[in-house]
Amino acid sequence: MISLSLSGLAQINARQSSPDFWSHVRFGGGIGLSFGDGFFSGTLAPSAIYEFNEQFALGVGLNGTYNKRKDFYKSTVFGGSLIGLFNPIKEIQLSAEFEELNVNRKWDDRYNIANENYWYPGLFLGAAFRSQNVAVGIRYDVLYDKEKSIYADPWAPFVRVYF
Repeated sequence: MISLSLSGLAQINARQSSPDFWSHVRFGGGIGLSFGDGFFSGTLAPSAIYEFNEQFALGVGLNGTYNKRKDFYKSTVFGGSLIGLFNPIKEIQLSAEFEELNVNRKWDDRYNIANENYWYPGLFLGAAFRSQNVAVGIRYDVLYDKEKSIYADPWAPFVRVYF
């Protein structure tokens, strides 16, 4: 009988805390589109964070990208990330984000370059100015590898928005 009471209390507490949990969850992400003479790139990267308080938040994200340069190569990139956010003051946001991506590159046969399929890790440390739910800043990939990264440079500006 005691276990039934404890079980019942646990279910009641879970129901009561559930609305409170969702009030701390924020959704956001990124959409990228780039095209030019024979080139196309599209990215969809949804994410969500849980705000523990006004200073700390942790979250997860997904990333999907497709690139194609006519008569040269095409690539697909899929992966996920974990992000931690720290706001020492309301206007400043510091971030650390670990990203793991599966990169699949297929080259045009005439270039005699081997096709590639590999996992690529990234560890980004960033700083941003924050106003309400928008943060604008720069991040640096401390694991950057020029030969394997999908990014042209270890430094990257960003705009982060969570609703």
